[in-house]
Amino acid sequence: MPASVLIVDDEKNILLTLSQSLQLAGYQTHLAASGQVALDVVSARPVDAVLMDVKMPDMDGLTALARLTELRPELPVIMMSGHGTIDTAVKATQLGARDFLEKPIARERLLVALRNVLKHQAAMEELRELREQLGRYDMVGSGPAMQRIFSLIQRTAPSEGRVLITGENGTGKELIARALHQNSRRKALPFVKLNCAAVPHELIESELFGHEKGAFTGAVSVRRGKFELAHEGTLFLDEIGDMPPAMQAKLLRVLQEGELERVGGAETLKVDVRVIAATNKNLEQEIAAGRFREDLYYRINVVQIHSPPLRERREDLPDLIGTFLREACAKNGRRPLTLSPDALAVMSAYDYPGNVRELRNLVERLAILCEGPVVTRTDALELLPRGRGVVPPPVETVAAPAPTLDSAVVAAASTPAHALVAPPPPTSAPAPVVGFRPRADKTFREQVEDAEREIILYVLAHTHDNVTEAARLLDLERGHFYKKMKALGLRRGQSET
Repeated sequence: MPASVLIVDDEKNILLTLSQSLQLAGYQTHLAASGQVALDVVSARPVDAVLMDVKMPDMDGLTALARLTELRPELPVIMMSGHGTIDTAVKATQLGARDFLEKPIARERLLVALRNVLKHQAAMEELRELREQLGRYDMVGSGPAMQRIFSLIQRTAPSEGRVLITGENGTGKELIARALHQNSRRKALPFVKLNCAAVPHELIESELFGHEKGAFTGAVSVRRGKFELAHEGTLFLDEIGDMPPAMQAKLLRVLQEGELERVGGAETLKVDVRVIAATNKNLEQEIAAGRFREDLYYRINVVQIHSPPLRERREDLPDLIGTFLREACAKNGRRPLTLSPDALAVMSAYDYPGNVRELRNLVERLAILCEGPVVTRTDALELLPRGRGVVPPPVETVAAPAPTLDSAVVAAASTPAHALVAPPPPTSAPAPVVGFRPRADKTFREQVEDAEREIILYVLAHTHDNVTEAARLLDLERGHFYKKMKALGLRRGQSET
C-alpha cells in the first residue's frame, strides 16, 4: 500500500504539480488549499506525511503546523516556502517540522526529503516496538522438542504459508510467531499482533479492519485496523479460537480475497499480509462443537507448530532457570546467585502448569527473596507451591546403583544430565554411575557436558559404536544424537580409546 502524502498550498498550480510528481513516484496524494482543510483531512483520513506551505491566507503554515503537532505528534511534516528565511526555518523546526524546502523545489530534492522523513518515522516506530520487547523474544532450549520447533521455523519462515501455533498458555507461542517473522522476507516490515480473547466482541471488527470517522459513537477520527497496519508484514492473531463466529466469516473473506472495507466505509482496500495464528484450544473439537468454522481452520492451518509445555521438555529447565535467574538478579540489583544441585533437582521436578510464564515469575521471586549466594534445596522448596510435582530426595542421600552394564545404561537413558551433578557422596555409598565425579573448578554447564560426554561414550562402547542402537538406549532421535556428539566434540570410534 503506497504511502499517503497530504499537500497543503493555497496555489492550485503548485498543488497539481507536486501531486503529479509524487504520484509518478508511487505515492498517494491528498490536496488541501488551506491550513484548516489540512486539519480536517488529517482528522478524517490516514496520512503518512504532510508537505505544507508556510505562507497561506486565513491560517498560515506555522500555525497549522502547531495544530497538526497537537493532533498527531508522530506525523512527519515538511515545510516549504518561496520566501524562506533562516528564522522561519528555525521556528518551523522548533514546532516539529522534519525538513524545510525552498521553492521552487527540485523534484529529486523533494523525493529525497520525503523518503528520509518516512524512513525516519518507520525507524522510530520500530525503535518504540523494540524498546517494549527488548530481551523477551529469545527462545531458550536445546532438547529434542525445541530442536523440532527450530527446524520447523527454519523451513517455514521463508515461505508465505500461514502458520497455526498450538499449545497451552505460557509456552511461548508469540516467541515462535516472532521468530517466523524475523526469519522471513517480511522481517523489515511490521509485525502486528492482536489478542482475540482480549478484545470485546463488538469492537474486534474495528480492531482488525479499522473504521471511518463517525462509523459509530466515539469514532471521532478515521482509524487504520490491524490488517492495514500489517500491510506487507505479518499479523499475529493470538487466541484465534476465541474469535466470535460472525467475525470468523469476515476474516475468512479477507484471507481468501486479500481485501477489506473499514467499518462504516465503502472503499475496498487491498492488503498483503501474512497471517500467523495461535490458540490454546483444540480447534478440531471446537469445529465439532460448532464454535469454529472448518473452512477458516483449513485457511490458517497450512503449517502447524506445537509448542510443548515445560513438563514435556524438562531437559531445557536448567538452561531456562539459569537464564531467568541471571536476568532477575540484574533487573532487581542483586548479586548473581548460584543454584545448588539439590535446588535444581527440586525445581526441575515441578510441573509448572503456567509453563514458562510461571517459571519466570518463580525465578524472579527466588532472586528477590533468597539471601544467597547459593540457592539451597530449602530455598527451592519454600518457593514452589505445595502439592504439585514430585519432590526428589536430597542429592547427597541418593545411592547410585552399582556400575553394572545394564544399570548404567538404564540410568543414563532415564536420568536427566543435571541430576548427575551432585556433591561427593558419603564414603560408604557406591561411586556415581559412569564414573562421574563433581569438580569444584568447573562451572555447572561444564560439569553437565562432562557427564553427557561420559554417558555417550559408555553407551557407544556397549553398542560397539552402533549409533542407532545407542540413540535408542538413550531415548534420543538419531539426528539429535549425532548433533549432541558433534556439540560435545565426540566421534565414532572414540569410545574404544
